Amino acid sequence: MNNAIQIVHRDDLNADKRSSRFGVNTAKMVRNFHKSFPQYVPTPLVHLKGLASALGVSDIYVKDESKRFDLNAFKVLGGSYCIGRYIAQRLGLPLDELSYQQLSSQAVREVLKDLTVVTATDGNHGRGIAWIAAQLGIKSVVYMPKGSAQERLNHIRALGAKAEITDWNYDDTVRFANKQAAEQGWVLVQDTAWEGYEEIPAWIMEGYTTLALEAVEQLGGVPPTHIFLQAGVGAMAGALAGFFADYYGPDCPIITVVEPNQADCMFRTAQAADGRLHKVTGDLATIMAGLACGEPCRIGWEILDTCAANFLSVPDYVAAKGMRVLGNPVGNDIRMTSGESGAVTIGLVAEVMTRQNLHDLKKTLCLDQYARILCISTEGDTDQHNYRTIVWDGAYASGETPISSVSVSGLSAEN
Repeated sequence: MNNAIQIVHRDDLNADKRSSRFGVNTAKMVRNFHKSFPQYVPTPLVHLKGLASALGVSDIYVKDESKRFDLNAFKVLGGSYCIGRYIAQRLGLPLDELSYQQLSSQAVREVLKDLTVVTATDGNHGRGIAWIAAQLGIKSVVYMPKGSAQERLNHIRALGAKAEITDWNYDDTVRFANKQAAEQGWVLVQDTAWEGYEEIPAWIMEGYTTLALEAVEQLGGVPPTHIFLQAGVGAMAGALAGFFADYYGPDCPIITVVEPNQADCMFRTAQAADGRLHKVTGDLATIMAGLACGEPCRIGWEILDTCAANFLSVPDYVAAKGMRVLGNPVGNDIRMTSGESGAVTIGLVAEVMTRQNLHDLKKTLCLDQYARILCISTEGDTDQHNYRTIVWDGAYASGETPISSVSVSGLSAEN
């Protein structure tokens, strides 16, 4: 297994090609929809002053999505808005009036009583879909890839969904869910987009912009210099990058995308630089279950292609490092519980700022004492057994890190 941190660095970003589809106006409409839910409160933006000082940067902010709707992950934002948009389209409801109260009314429930939504998930997205389906009185079916944690399956079933773990990896499970939707007359709700299936993934991506709007408001006018976004299929990373590019305009922070090296489809697509999407096949064996996706979302890639300066492929120990860093605070910082997929960006920052052999990577990422860093902890301990194995028992310990790099244009770190 490759233990190197690999980077594709680019300085040829084309701001003229950026789309505002996931920008401020969309985010405000989406957030109004989420605010209509009785469970809605903005998730915390945690200022880790002690960690920033220890790592030698100006500020570190982490958006804690473990507090989202009591579901321990951000994914419900996309699932709820997507299903809301689908229902609004089906019933001819105006978008500016879309609300939980409207969708959960008895009249709408009666019309939708036979509706079934289906999805493939590692756990967090499926849990969000099962939750919103239960809230609105519709049926949900959830398929999970092989190796999925029993705890995550149990959480989904507890919300009333029919759920099972398949014998396939994530991308093949998506194909199975799509096949079932076609055969059973169900509605597929997936954030992976392909030709002929783009409307629903785009709605899910729009749903994610609520957390980005919250974050910039919570920053109180102090813009970050660096934003680190983790990617699976790239839907969240693409949506949030699109929002930040629209919100900050020509002063957009440096956006860096981070993926597990066993499922680094965005990295490989950036590395190839041939205009095609590049897949990763096989078991996609990484502890970052929420990022174990081998086929990139076309919509997400098209945004990241214009907004992201860096694409990094990292080993599992980087995520484990982030979990331990957030779980063992510095000084007066508060303790944060972040799962494998949630903590990988903080893990990367910690590795880069504390490993002498990563000096060139630090330079390429422009990380110095003036850096103000924003990360998104996308999940809490959604697999508590694995969380404790890593944080309590020290699994996936980090060590001296080799690094390789590929330069598509402009600067790159040295081999």
